[in-house]
Amino acid sequence: MSGKHFELRATPQETAAIADTAVGDVAQRLAWQLLDGPAQPASDDPAQALLLLHVLDHLQQATERLQREAAGAAAQAGAGYPQIGAACGMTRQGARRRWPGLFNHSHEKRTERSMMTTPARPFDVLLVEDDVADAMLIEEALSERGARNLVQVTDGVAALEHLRDPGTPRPDLIVLDLNMPRMNGRDLLKVLKADEDLQTIPVVVLTTSTAPEDVTGAYSSHANAYVTKPVNLEEFETAVQSIDAFYLDTAARPRP
Repeated sequence: MSGKHFELRATPQETAAIADTAVGDVAQRLAWQLLDGPAQPASDDPAQALLLLHVLDHLQQATERLQREAAGAAAQAGAGYPQIGAACGMTRQGARRRWPGLFNHSHEKRTERSMMTTPARPFDVLLVEDDVADAMLIEEALSERGARNLVQVTDGVAALEHLRDPGTPRPDLIVLDLNMPRMNGRDLLKVLKADEDLQTIPVVVLTTSTAPEDVTGAYSSHANAYVTKPVNLEEFETAVQSIDAFYLDTAARPRP
């Protein structure tokens, strides 16, 4: 992503006033073209206001379609949800809710310019995380980098059930939180690294804990990396993408 930003000469209020005037003029012209009769309805006739409302509704639909296309074009050019949201005066999460799937890949149509070599198949990531907000941030960070099949489970028991199901693909990477119900990340890590079928899957601990005993314990249980969750949202996204870039783009992976 280029990181370039655009600057407006007008304030948001001035831009809104200009847009209102321009749209109003367009709506009036379209309403006139749609009239069957040779003259506009009388000012006290509701037909005029209803016709204008009809035209404005179609203009709004057209605007939404064009905004979706513009958001897709921005994504293809390298912009992420933070920049797309900022262009519309909303947060990254707001932009993602409004235009979901800008960075999703499908076999029918490519909607993102990949920032890396396109993989032969989407990478499979197992996220073991019970915090809904953190899981959403991790999903967003991964989706902006390319094709990822992300499966989220909320505890160690569910993770083992998923991993030992013969019908599910073997993940290329496990991102693991430590503090979870039923079976926490510490216990799950020990089980994973003692299992001959699962021990070669890279496991990155991503947690809020900075306790030295947690760091030492994770590496003693053969975690591949230990990353503390940053508080800042942009730093959080960068941390997740760095994990993804190394383990899925750079590091060699064992054959299943």
